[in-house]
Order: sequence, then C-alpha cells, then structure tokens
Amino acid sequence: MKIVFMGTPYFARTTLELLSQSRHEVAAVFSQPDKPKGRGKVLLPLPVKSFALSQNIPVYQPPSLKDEDVFKTIESLNPDIIIVVAYGQLLPLIIINYPRFSCVNLHASLLPKYRGAAPINWALIRGEKETGVTTMLMEEGLDTGDILLQEKISISPDDNVMTLHDKLAILGAEKILKTVDGLEKGLITPVKQDHAKAMYAPKLKKEDGLINWECSSNDVFNLIRGTYKWPGAYSFLKDNRLKVLKAKMPVNVHEGKPASILDIRQNGIEVATKDGSILITSVQPEGKSEMDAYQFSLGHKIKTGDYFNSGITF
Repeated sequence: MKIVFMGTPYFARTTLELLSQSRHEVAAVFSQPDKPKGRGKVLLPLPVKSFALSQNIPVYQPPSLKDEDVFKTIESLNPDIIIVVAYGQLLPLIIINYPRFSCVNLHASLLPKYRGAAPINWALIRGEKETGVTTMLMEEGLDTGDILLQEKISISPDDNVMTLHDKLAILGAEKILKTVDGLEKGLITPVKQDHAKAMYAPKLKKEDGLINWECSSNDVFNLIRGTYKWPGAYSFLKDNRLKVLKAKMPVNVHEGKPASILDIRQNGIEVATKDGSILITSVQPEGKSEMDAYQFSLGHKIKTGDYFNSGITF
C-alpha cells in the first residue's frame, strides 16, 4: 500500500515509525507547521516531521488543507490510503474521498466513547477502568466514522496521562498496521457507531484543573492524574497557585474539613477531601520546576491545619 501519513505529536510518531518499518511505502508526511519554543522562540521541528526527515520521507506543512494546492499535491502522490493520527486539522471531504482505501484515523478511545480532542485525559478524569484504541474510516463528522478495528486496555491506578499515552501510542500503531493489512486483503468489514452512546472529550482548558476539595478522594485523585502535566490539577495555598502533579490514595478516616492539611511527612502532604484524604507527593509552584511535596512544605513553612483554597481564580 502506498501511504500518505498525516500527524504531528509523539503519539502519531509511534505509528509513523512502525509503518516506515513495514512492507508498505510511506510516500509523504503532512504535519502541522513548526511552532516556536523556549525563550528564544526558536522554530523546532515537531516529532512526526523530525522522524520523517531522518528517514528522507518528504514532508509537507500547509497551514490549511483547504488550499487547492494541497489537493493537487495529494493527487500527484496518488496514495492508496491516507492514515491520520493526531494531525490537528480537519480534512476536507475532497481529500477524505480521494484514496482508493479512503482515509483511516486512529483515535485513543473505544469509540463512540470519548470523541474529541482529549480522550486520554477524560478517561482518567472520569475514573474509567479501561480504555483503548479505535481505527475508523473518516468522514466529515468529529470521530463519527465507521469502526474498523478496536482493542481494549486496562487503566492501572498508577497510570497518568503520560503513561497511558505511551501505552496507547504503541497499541494504536500496531492496530493501524493491522488495519492497513486487513483493508488491503479485504478482511475488515466496517461497523457503524452507535451514536446514541457517544461521549465527548473536549480540549482541556486551564480552569478544568482547579481542584474541588469537597469532591471525593477518587475524584480528586483522578483529576490529578488526568490533567498531568497540562493543564495540571491546581489549588491555592497561602494565596499561591500550586500544581499538584502526583498523589496517592490513603483515604484515611478523619475529622478534618475538606482542603485542610491533616499531616505532613516525608512521603507527602495529606489533605482532607469530602470522604477521606489524598497524599500529595509531587508539586510544582508557579514559575518553578516539579519538586517533592515534603521539601516544598519545609521551604514554605507549611504546617498541619493549613488550608488549600479552591475559591481563588486567575
């Protein structure tokens, strides 16, 4: 199969790496335009582009796929199939309908659950016990196309966005390769999604990370791991904004009010919730790097009985 690959971040790079090692031909890569990074605002190649260049695969970075020249480029490449993984732009119908085997998208959820931009985050935030990957035929709707292949994976209590991202990236790459092989051999029958069961996973906003200590320990814990490291679960302590990056679940019985600090010990800061407590182990003060929660408490003279404040906004 002659493939045009469209993707941008590390999640997509994993699939591109596997396809480039397969018997199929990756004829070209489309990726988002480079973005300035760091204080010097240096333009650095994004993960998919960087790998494509290392393999001498032609790279295109149009600001918009609606440009007429983009379609002419795809026509000249004449792909059998277009693979789309976390590309970052909607494809116009003229491109979706062009390849002989259509356009195939990889999505990091078990569709129709968690359609949208942040399926990994929301699966964790909502306390799901399992998630997975889906390959589907693309259409104009947002993640509404017919399902080709799916595979489930368990979500561990130790998972956060980064660990689950890496697991799903590997699983998704393998599933894309099986999808390409299966479509080529006529072994896959597309299945319509049950739209009545659709759930959405919209792009996260900064305010989505604000911790409500009146929630259950489970809810607070899931917010922390589902927003790691962006936007980051956060609260306010002594009027300073503090990201809570990592936590554990002691869920101790206590008489403290939610948001109160119950204990400070070497393995973390224990904070009361609606029905128990959580143990904060890693934090990030505003404008600083990640640090051990206990060391933070020593440097900022935090003591038992102090309160986090969820009511301050920025």
